[in-house]
Formats: sequence, structure tokens, C-alpha cells
Amino acid sequence: MERVTKLASERAVVVFTKSNCSMCHTMTSLLSDLGVNAAVHELDRDPRGWEMERELVRMLGGRVPSVPAVFVGGDLVGGTNKVMALHLAGEFVPMLKKAGALWL
Repeated sequence: MERVTKLASERAVVVFTKSNCSMCHTMTSLLSDLGVNAAVHELDRDPRGWEMERELVRMLGGRVPSVPAVFVGGDLVGGTNKVMALHLAGEFVPMLKKAGALWL
């Protein structure tokens, strides 16, 4: 599906979420706390959200849950576990800077 890829490339950081997902809230809060102005797409509020979720599951290699799904610079980084591992290793902020999501 081209929709996920198209939306993921429109901003430096794009997150696909669901409004009732606590990990999604955690991820968007982390990005906000870091100073990132991410585009957030709530799949449960989008008429084509189920199609996008199915595509995210495919992109994630069949892993469920499919949200949050974080894209940086148009590339799929992954979900909560992957992003937090990168952040704790000190690799996430440089990735955000390289994509133009952070200036400092």
C-alpha cells in the first residue's frame, strides 16, 4: 500500500498510533519531550486505518501490535521496543538530527 509510505515520507518523523494505546501515547510523549514535531496518524480515527494497519503489520514482518510504528526520514524504525533500545543506546537522537527533526 502506497498510503503508509507516502504519509511516512511527508515529515522528518511520522508515527502511526491508535488513540487508546498507552505505548502510542508514551512514544508521542517521548518525541515531544525531545522537541520533535512528529506527524501522528491515529489509525482508529482514519477511515482507511485498517488498511494502513494491515500494511504496517506486513512492513513489521507480521509482528503485532503494529502500533506505535515510528518512521524517521521516511524509513521504518520500528515500535516501542526498537525506539527505546535506540534511545537508551544514545543512537536515537543522532538519527533524529540526521533526518532534520532536531536542530541541536
